[in-house]
Amino acid sequence: MLRILIGLASGVAVGLAFEPTRLVWLLPLGIAGLVWCVHGTRTRTAALHGLLFGAGFMLTLLHWLRVIGVDAWLALSLFEALYFAGAAAGMAVVARLHYWPVWTAAVWLAVEVIRGSWPMGGLTWGRISFATIDTPLERWFPWIGANGVSFLVALLAAGGVWCAFHVRARPALVGCVAAAGLAATFVPWLVPIGATTSESRTARVAIVQGDVPGNGDDLLAYHRDVTRSHLEATRELAADVRSGAIERPDFVIWPENATAVDPFRDADIRSSLAEVAADLGSPILVGAIVDATDPDHVLNQGIVYDPVTGAGDRYTKRHPVPFGEYIPYRDAFGKKNFGRLAMVPRDMLSGTRTSPLRIGDIKVADVICFDISYDDTITEQVRAGAELLAVQTSNAMFIHTGQIEQQWAISRIRALETGRSVVVAAVNGRSGVIGPDGDVISDIDPRTRDVLVDEVTLVQESTPAMVVGPWLGRLSVVVALGALVLGVLTYRRGRNRRAGARPDLMPAAGPAEEPVEPDAVTTTSSAAPGEKT
Repeated sequence: MLRILIGLASGVAVGLAFEPTRLVWLLPLGIAGLVWCVHGTRTRTAALHGLLFGAGFMLTLLHWLRVIGVDAWLALSLFEALYFAGAAAGMAVVARLHYWPVWTAAVWLAVEVIRGSWPMGGLTWGRISFATIDTPLERWFPWIGANGVSFLVALLAAGGVWCAFHVRARPALVGCVAAAGLAATFVPWLVPIGATTSESRTARVAIVQGDVPGNGDDLLAYHRDVTRSHLEATRELAADVRSGAIERPDFVIWPENATAVDPFRDADIRSSLAEVAADLGSPILVGAIVDATDPDHVLNQGIVYDPVTGAGDRYTKRHPVPFGEYIPYRDAFGKKNFGRLAMVPRDMLSGTRTSPLRIGDIKVADVICFDISYDDTITEQVRAGAELLAVQTSNAMFIHTGQIEQQWAISRIRALETGRSVVVAAVNGRSGVIGPDGDVISDIDPRTRDVLVDEVTLVQESTPAMVVGPWLGRLSVVVALGALVLGVLTYRRGRNRRAGARPDLMPAAGPAEEPVEPDAVTTTSSAAPGEKT
């Protein structure tokens, strides 16, 4: 019972390490609690501990899903908990091996990689590295990426449990291991990566946050007003540029869903965008919902509107949210819209673009909303030459929850990981500019209409994480599988040795009888004495 309670509490502790509570010191303690619970237990028992850990973790982390519905919050959280059941079972298996903290960390990262890719594109929310911003570990991001930092956190937690197990018997060795772990935490502080140089270019970017009327959490009900607000704010910016109050920006960024109506089919919106871009004299990256070629599908795009040539380069969101932006296996429901399905009448198609947008002479890696939590959307564009990251997001539905700060923390991590500035445009929060070092340069208060103009550094050099990070994820899966196989074989060999060493459980045989010679056999006869037999 104690282990069950510790497993559940450990999951809650890890969830509290994330925004908005951000009790980061609970992160290694929570993971260590799970490692302790499963160490030395049977695989099935470990899976139970992992399930409870995962439930506590996900229910705490994803509490903001309650604005959609308690059923959605419970269903997704409990489904995600299954991954932690598998992780815990794997940890119990590799705990039989030498150097088990290393294999434990590999199992943790492997499950994160699988959870973030399968099924239906996976869910990357809740990677433990996403809780480490503003900690000593954040300096590791440019070197080993989010995958590497997750591995490091799990390794430090498992190593701490190993130290607790051996501190009495081997105090000197435990001291050395603890010192090595502490030193590893601060190594990147000694060798910082300077992605920017004195020769780096800069760009002036304007971020428009138009806000949402009413309570701020129902964009679709006011989508025309939202578009109008962004147009008016941009016109005011153009007026300030003409008056000389503000220097003309190199480009303007609007958030996701700044227009929920296809600008290619709506004449009013199309003409308004062309007019405001020409008035300002700068390109505008507009977040728009665009109709697909058939009536059952839709695209979520960032469209570059040039002041002269109009609509040009586009990025399409690569990771639409299952059951939020499209219904998986809709055919199984007979293509009918009922209940919650009616909230998503058209399915959003995934984009495939891997190259950055060209806005003027600037190469911009664009990501839309939850795309920010997926590695592939960013690393591929950065490796293709992106100098700046742009995040277009419309999380107005969650404006009164901790989701806003969780996503903002991920944006800061991406700045560190890529060594690039990040500009975030949100419909009503949180918008701002993040420097290549992950520090917030400037931002706009949530639930306000405002325009932020700031200068950002353009970076062309790439950090090691852009190459190392993805490969660490793949390698962890291979290493974890190998460790699991070796752990199973070790268990079977040990079981066979124990079976061979046990005394025979069959009843012991009596002493062997002496062989009897045939001529020594005497026969008792019933014949009378003297009678021949």
